[in-house]
Amino acid sequence: MLDHVTLRTHDLEGTRAFLEAVLELKPGYRPDFGFPGHWLYRDGEPVVHLIPGQGPAEGRPGHGRAGEAIDHVGFRLSGYAGYRAKLDALGIPYSRMELPELGERRLFIRTPGGILLELVFREGGVPPDA
Repeated sequence: MLDHVTLRTHDLEGTRAFLEAVLELKPGYRPDFGFPGHWLYRDGEPVVHLIPGQGPAEGRPGHGRAGEAIDHVGFRLSGYAGYRAKLDALGIPYSRMELPELGERRLFIRTPGGILLELVFREGGVPPDA
């Protein structure tokens, strides 16, 4: 079970707004760590933590190597057609992947800072012409 993902970004506010608009995450309580950031919530849980890309990495447990990066983050969602329409309306480019053997469809998007997000939809069979 995924507890949360922390994304280090040079565009803190742009990434926050992007995730709120696309994934309908909501900003919520974040402890005062002494550096800027946001916690974004889904169903009452803080699932995405955002911190500045140039923020201090030393002296914080588990954050000692500033050069590490995340390859991608996957979010399981529902409403494939609705999300495609939303991305189109927001002008956000995406690529698609169909995995009919798994009954899955996937959309790939990038945050304003370039982090790859995989939106996974498990909604049964995938029509071949979708």
